[in-house]
Amino acid sequence: MPQFTYTARSMNGELKSATIDAPNRDEVIKQLKQQRLNVVKIDEGTATKKKRGGRIKMRDIVIFTRQFSTMINAGLPLVQALDILATQSENPALKDVTRQVVFDVESGNTVADALRKHPSAFTDLYVNMVAAGEAGGILDTILMRLAVFMEKNDALVRKVKGAMIYPGVIMSVAAIAITVLLVFVIPTFQTMFASAGIALPLPTRIVIGMSHFLKTYWYVVAGALFGVFIMVKRYYATANGKLQIDRTLLKAPVLGDVLRKSAVSRFTRTLGTLISSGVSILDGLEITAKTAGNRVIQDAIMESRASIAGGETIAAPLKKSAVFPPMVISMIAVGEQTGGLDEMLSKIADFYDEEVDAAVSGLLALMEPVMIVFLGVVVGGMVVAMYLPIFDMVNAAG
Repeated sequence: MPQFTYTARSMNGELKSATIDAPNRDEVIKQLKQQRLNVVKIDEGTATKKKRGGRIKMRDIVIFTRQFSTMINAGLPLVQALDILATQSENPALKDVTRQVVFDVESGNTVADALRKHPSAFTDLYVNMVAAGEAGGILDTILMRLAVFMEKNDALVRKVKGAMIYPGVIMSVAAIAITVLLVFVIPTFQTMFASAGIALPLPTRIVIGMSHFLKTYWYVVAGALFGVFIMVKRYYATANGKLQIDRTLLKAPVLGDVLRKSAVSRFTRTLGTLISSGVSILDGLEITAKTAGNRVIQDAIMESRASIAGGETIAAPLKKSAVFPPMVISMIAVGEQTGGLDEMLSKIADFYDEEVDAAVSGLLALMEPVMIVFLGVVVGGMVVAMYLPIFDMVNAAG
């Protein structure tokens, strides 16, 4: 549906600008008249262009949520609070989205329904919690809880990504060093050995052969690497491929432990936050499955949802998946029995946040010597292979 940006004047003379989804300009004019607004200007498509020009970061949404909660808690009307947020937002994309939300709320929609129209900014989890907050009359409390949840979830994601940066940088440096040696350094030695007319040891011949192949068929190497990347990406996009790769990652030494613990932390914190905010457990499990980030975890959560729908417990399917540790299963089972599942889930999440810290530290501690040894063996091995003939020449001269 096309988007229109309008400028209109209210009954008291105040100018308002916002965007609206409508099939045509006549419908926009009709909606504005229903709100007793006099049309000044209507432009088509500018909202879409604005959206493409910017990206809404998690930090922007967290600040928006905290400020929204504070203003509602202070007694400001919803529309006025949203209007202030739209005015003061420094992110152009978020400013545009907020203006559209203001218009929808003024048109009679709930805040949750208005937010639901912008999935790029507000997730299903966010929208459902806002809906629960509106229904229960505790929107300010829910928004503050949402902000805390997003901050903790963002911190967890950054920890896991941070653990991947170090080995990624080392591998990149190793690839650059090897390429420079093979393309620029090795050919110099090759010319020197050819002029000397000496027999080359096997390691030297292998390295020279690799250098010749890379210089001659570099496009084949680049194409093969790109092809492998595309194939893996396409395979991961399939249901079976995602399941197989995610299962393999969970079984990987050390890295699998980090991914498993971060997945448990995200699952328990998300579900605990949703349940404590008044979202039904079935909706909560469905939303949590979508944000799991791992197909194996997602399938286990959806099996739990089916179990709950059939009148059984959450814990049994989670135990069957063999992904969640026994302690987590036991604590969830106790939470179900005592009626304090949300509180128990939050305790598990707090515990596993610390476990993720320890797992990331362990991963980095292991990766550092492995990377150093790898660089030493590969780069050092190539250098030694080039110096072997020189040693033979020195021995022969002696």
